Amino acid sequence: MIDLKYLQNNFNEASSKLQKKGVDTGTLEKLQALFQNLKEANAKLEAAKAEQNSMSKLFGQYMREGKDITELKAKVDANKEAMVPLQEQAREAEEALYRVALAVPNFPEDSVPAGTDEDDNVELRKVLEPKSFTFEPKEHWALAEKNGWIDFERGVKLAKSRFSVLRGDAARLERALINFFLDTNREKGFEELCVPFMNNAQMLQGTGQLPKFEDDLFKIEGEDLYLIPTAEVPLTNMYNDEILSEKELPVLMTGYTPCFRKEAGSAGRDTRGMIRQHQFDKVEMVAIAHPDQSDEVFEMMVQNASDILAALGLPHRVVELCGGDLGFSAARTIDLEVWLPGQNKYREISSISNTRDFQARRAKIRFKEGKKNRLVHTLNGSALAVGRTLIAIMENYQNEDGSIEIPEVLKKYM
Repeated sequence: MIDLKYLQNNFNEASSKLQKKGVDTGTLEKLQALFQNLKEANAKLEAAKAEQNSMSKLFGQYMREGKDITELKAKVDANKEAMVPLQEQAREAEEALYRVALAVPNFPEDSVPAGTDEDDNVELRKVLEPKSFTFEPKEHWALAEKNGWIDFERGVKLAKSRFSVLRGDAARLERALINFFLDTNREKGFEELCVPFMNNAQMLQGTGQLPKFEDDLFKIEGEDLYLIPTAEVPLTNMYNDEILSEKELPVLMTGYTPCFRKEAGSAGRDTRGMIRQHQFDKVEMVAIAHPDQSDEVFEMMVQNASDILAALGLPHRVVELCGGDLGFSAARTIDLEVWLPGQNKYREISSISNTRDFQARRAKIRFKEGKKNRLVHTLNGSALAVGRTLIAIMENYQNEDGSIEIPEVLKKYM
């Protein structure tokens, strides 16, 4: 969650940052009004407490002087009773502010470029040159049909639209990619974890999916459980409401999970193929870092994801997201976009984000620095989205007859 003290003490500056991320002025004005309500409620409560303390001190004086305390006691009791609704008003004012604040996104960093959507993102560099084909390259769904790799019709029959079935070599390649990603991440110092694929609401609130994005989650009926939209949720929340020692930082974690998303609001987008599915596999990186380390860890994670793509021989570009395209929890995000020759365009395959202390504040993840507790910084990123990597291999390694080569680094896994 955003730092409410910073917002209150630097409202104009904070508002300007949030507007860069697309937060409307109405939400900011509502926050300001809620701050004022809480301030007034707390002032009334504190005044009543001060009055209570002042009168309570008179008891000893009255007793020493032999005065009658009946009237004083009546006043103390009446003031104590009057404090009950004041305490309730202060509590309600604080909860109202908290509810709205939970739906306010993280502040973007000052270095984040201005812009409204993906068209305003800034390309930083390209890695590897796209291959020149002597024939018209096919898109992955045509290659899938040619090779019998992906069964879209039976995926729909088993579940509904935006589900698919991988068959034969495609299923083996999916498994090979997962192992390759995990092995590479582990070699870079990330501890491998196998985590639950369902998490409770508190965990999803900790990383920012709840309450704002509940419509995009699959909820388990009758349970306080949701299918996870990304391994970022369980990996980050491994340390929910915990205090780490400074020497433990950074904590580097990686894990494979399926991811489940309703894709609310994506109707009509990428309806063919496997680009946008309700269920997909992903290998995630998560870091819990000292604030002084988070920039260095961020660059390491970006480079790691890029190195994996390069090892697979997949051309890609590195893109800085503008304010309007940043995710809810992110202060800064670098996207890696892989080249898909069948579509003749770059498509996102990894997002690496530094959330600074936004998630740590929501999830109460702290570290001990001397005698003081401080919030950690949390970072997350894909290394990589497995299905999209499989698609990229199909399109980049296709032959004119429709057959598909396997990248050298994956052959031992196949």
